[in-house]
Amino acid sequence: MTVSVRRLERDDDRTSFHSGNIELDRFFHLYAGQNQFRHHLGTSYVVVDDEQILGFVTVTPSELASSSEKKAARPRPVLRLARLAVDERWKGRGVGTLLLRVVFQLAHRLAREEGCVGVVGDAKPDAVTFYEKLGFEPVVASAGHLGDRPEPTPLFLPLALIPVDEE
Repeated sequence: MTVSVRRLERDDDRTSFHSGNIELDRFFHLYAGQNQFRHHLGTSYVVVDDEQILGFVTVTPSELASSSEKKAARPRPVLRLARLAVDERWKGRGVGTLLLRVVFQLAHRLAREEGCVGVVGDAKPDAVTFYEKLGFEPVVASAGHLGDRPEPTPLFLPLALIPVDEE
C-alpha cells in the first residue's frame, strides 16, 4: 500500500468515496472541485492509495475576532477546517490523522508566510469530543452560522497548541 497526501486534482474520481455522511459525500462528489478550481473558495487535500481516495479535508482562509479585548475586536487570520471525512472502508486506520497533520502544517506555514493564529472548525455533534481531545476549545460564533441542523459547534485551536511537524 502506497499512501500519499496531495491536493485534489481535476481528474480525480470522487464518485467511489463514501464516508457514511450524505452531506459530506455530496459536497465532495459535487462541489469540492467546483469550489477549488472554478470559484477558488477553498482547497481540498486527499489521502490516496494508488488512485483510490481514502479521505479528504477542505480548508479555507478565514478570520476570528475576539470580543473579550478592551479595544475594538480586530479580526485575526485563521485557517478554517471546513470539512473532513474518511471513507467508511478506511476509518480507524490513521487517514483522519494524516489529514489533520496536513491542516496543522498549513497553519504553521500560513503563520510564517502570511499570518495565522490557529485553526477554527465547525464540528458536528458526534465529532466535538474528538476535536476537544486535540485541544480545540468551543468559541461563540457571532456570524457565519451554517444553518445546519443540528447546528455545528465552532471550535478553535490556537497555533501555540498545534504540534510542529516537519513538512
